[in-house]
Amino acid sequence: MNLHAIEAGNFKLDGGAMFGVVPKKLWTRTNPADENNMIDIAARCLLIEEGNRLILVDTGMGNKQSDKFFGYYSLWGDHSLEKSLKGKGFHPDDITDVFVTHLHFDHCGGVVQWNQDKTGYEMTFKNAKVWSNENHWQWATEPNAREKASFLQENILPIQESGHLHFVSRSGTPFQQESELGFGILFVDGHTEKQMIPHVSYKGKTIVYMADLLPTAGHLPLPYVMGYDTRPLLTLPEKKQFLENAADNDWYLMLGHDAHNEIITVQHTEKGVRLKETFTCNDIFK
Repeated sequence: MNLHAIEAGNFKLDGGAMFGVVPKKLWTRTNPADENNMIDIAARCLLIEEGNRLILVDTGMGNKQSDKFFGYYSLWGDHSLEKSLKGKGFHPDDITDVFVTHLHFDHCGGVVQWNQDKTGYEMTFKNAKVWSNENHWQWATEPNAREKASFLQENILPIQESGHLHFVSRSGTPFQQESELGFGILFVDGHTEKQMIPHVSYKGKTIVYMADLLPTAGHLPLPYVMGYDTRPLLTLPEKKQFLENAADNDWYLMLGHDAHNEIITVQHTEKGVRLKETFTCNDIFK
């Protein structure tokens, strides 16, 4: 097995929204804000090369939205999904599976692209199965008013219409040891219904792709919960149990949204689970 970090682009989000009820004076210690209160955010994806499968976990925003839409998110840097794949020696047609942790636009937007003459949409990864789960798919296609702006129909419906949509099977427990894709999945409901957190066994290590259960290293303290979470009081116990397991088992946590910390480990302290070490993906994915 080989693992690769795929950088699908950088953007900015409102720091207050990212840290909910936590005062700015506290969260800016780890996540400095600019003059507009915006903080640096990454769209870092995970590519798993295993046998004849090439599995991409999440895809970033994509590039099919309007300039006005992207203007809200202050895109910065020169990363892109296709450019990053090419830098690793791959083409979108090489991808066999796309695993979407959840269907918010900044995680699944790259699954669908404009067709050549921009009259409609087509699948970016023409040979890939796209994996979601049945509960989350229903949640996203029948969205509540609070999340509706994050579930964009043009990102979601073409997946089903194209015939590429597949659902992972579920055992009914929060953690599924094995899935159709060869890795374990933790299902969590605080951020959105049945977000999927993959746990990949790699050279004696457990690599966990954190998606929005832990967006940045600055979110390690339990009360540091995003304002975007639909059930913040459920995020708290989910996050607590996960972080305790991560500290007990020395898991390596790949941060999809942290523009400045790629992989971290955590440890128990008197204040709770806190940062232990920081690594680049190249350090771990040798």
